Amino acid sequence: MRQHAPATERNRGPILDVLRRWLPSEGVVVEIGCGTGQHAAYLAPAFPDLDWAPTDIDMSARESTNAWCAGLPNVRPAVELDASAGTWPIESASAVFSANVIHISPVEVCEGLLAGAGRILEPGGVLVLYGPFRREGRHTAPSNEAFDESLRSRDPRWGIRDLETVIDAASGAGVQHETTIQMPANNLAVVFRRRNGVGA
Repeated sequence: MRQHAPATERNRGPILDVLRRWLPSEGVVVEIGCGTGQHAAYLAPAFPDLDWAPTDIDMSARESTNAWCAGLPNVRPAVELDASAGTWPIESASAVFSANVIHISPVEVCEGLLAGAGRILEPGGVLVLYGPFRREGRHTAPSNEAFDESLRSRDPRWGIRDLETVIDAASGAGVQHETTIQMPANNLAVVFRRRNGVGA
């Protein structure tokens, strides 16, 4: 059954603009936390030479994604993936994309996502994270601060992450920060690139 997230329809256009600049022309894109599947259904057709591989830990999200993406030739069936796990069911990718995941999950998911990207990305492959971040320990808008408080009230392990901490953790996983792009609604798109060389 298709699920629907209104925010996805609001942010998908600006996200597509970023991905057009940074995704490779061909290869496999792994989406971590595909959620409803609306992003995959909208984004994948814009990249017909890319093989879109949606993943989510939640079965209902995977079912929704499969419903949204039915008939799209370059979207694989969604697979179960726990971003915090030490091994992933997908071993190689040209790019990894994740929207609105690392703040609605324990910090181990953020750390695992970065480590996993470092494992599976081909040299030169890109990781794109989208969502709200704190910068230099501060929220970028009152709305983000209120959202962060709401997240932490639901689960104290959740919360908006510090951009600098994420960049440092990515570097330790072999994924180098390339650029940060201001997005609508006080969100950011953060782009990383896998360094050349195994274990670099």
